[in-house]
Amino acid sequence: MDLLAEYRRATLFFEAGDPTGAARLLEPILAAEPGNAAVRQLLARAYYSSAQLNRAEKHLRELVDRDPSDHYAHHVLGRTLERLNRHVDALRHLRIAAAMHHSNDDYQAALRRVATRVKR
Repeated sequence: MDLLAEYRRATLFFEAGDPTGAARLLEPILAAEPGNAAVRQLLARAYYSSAQLNRAEKHLRELVDRDPSDHYAHHVLGRTLERLNRHVDALRHLRIAAAMHHSNDDYQAALRRVATRVKR
């Protein structure tokens, strides 16, 4: 199997709006290359986009554990936890992402949204 070709194909599926198809292609690639952060991130995003939130959380936590400075992984993990209605848990990761990349409007908006929900 040409892993790079399959990864590119999975990216096309994801970009075309088929996250489930992308995940099907990415799962065997990640099994072959478990340390590949790019594959794991795209798989997590595919799971997030297809509402497989527990699966997304698992892979995002792996990314954050391996690289705590990955602001994007913290952001998507926070958004995943938000969708799981775990706002207190989400707030921690959204704060980290926003602190590391403070000029990102999406990060700031997600942080404000979840912070407001936690304060209620």
